[in-house]
Amino acid sequence: MSVITITDKAKNKIVETIQDEGKSLDTHHLRVGVMSGGCSGLQYFMDFGSKSDVDPTDEIINLDELQVVVDKKSYFYLLGSQLDFSTGLNGKGFEWSNPQAARSCGCGESFSL
Repeated sequence: MSVITITDKAKNKIVETIQDEGKSLDTHHLRVGVMSGGCSGLQYFMDFGSKSDVDPTDEIINLDELQVVVDKKSYFYLLGSQLDFSTGLNGKGFEWSNPQAARSCGCGESFSL
């Protein structure tokens, strides 16, 4: 089982955003993870980082030209999750679907196990 899957819509939006910020896919990656916070206890985070900042314990997922990095702590929280991007009427943007989440808040930004 892959740590996470990323839909084509989400991948395309991530690549577009990296390029809009003047960064290169050759030198930067997407870091995703989980940290304490939010109304349900844990919240997702996404950030662009330099490929030189990858820790040897990080999990690396290569999606064509996009490199996605997950830190060791977040790995088990995200196992089996999917990242999607929605442009629908609700305008949510990036959305996580996590089969391990026992409960999530109304906005979908945080969860608990």
